[in-house]
Amino acid sequence: MKKKHALLLAITLPFILLLISCGGPTVDQSLPQQTVTVSPKFQSQLSPIPTVPAYRCGAWASNNAPGPNDTITIYARLTRNIAPVSGATASAVVHFQGYDQGFDQRPTSDNGGYVSFTLSLQGRQPAKIPATVDVTFTNFPGGTLRCSQAFFTPR
Repeated sequence: MKKKHALLLAITLPFILLLISCGGPTVDQSLPQQTVTVSPKFQSQLSPIPTVPAYRCGAWASNNAPGPNDTITIYARLTRNIAPVSGATASAVVHFQGYDQGFDQRPTSDNGGYVSFTLSLQGRQPAKIPATVDVTFTNFPGGTLRCSQAFFTPR
């Protein structure tokens, strides 16, 4: 019986010592902790305020979920300091899944800064696959400006 106890102790003792030695580091909390300070110079710095561009434009689709053979309208608007810009020429390119296609239309922005493009889908974009449209304005005092993309996803 003593041999069994001695054998059991000889087998388990190394595992117990191994477990004890794997404990986490000891922390002496009697040592002073480092103090973090934020300098007044850092606190007085201001983040720069972003400048808003004078000319801005955006584009959108009349229907974001058209049928595969529907005809939709792509709208865009050009502004200068929030006021509409008239007389600017617009061009557009639609990005279908496998290819890009430019529009033949080159509308000029009206008194509200708006233009529109008619797009007949004719089943060229697969269902549930998004397509995007880039609209670019030219021939205005700001030069050339590419709008945020319009998008649609045939259902």
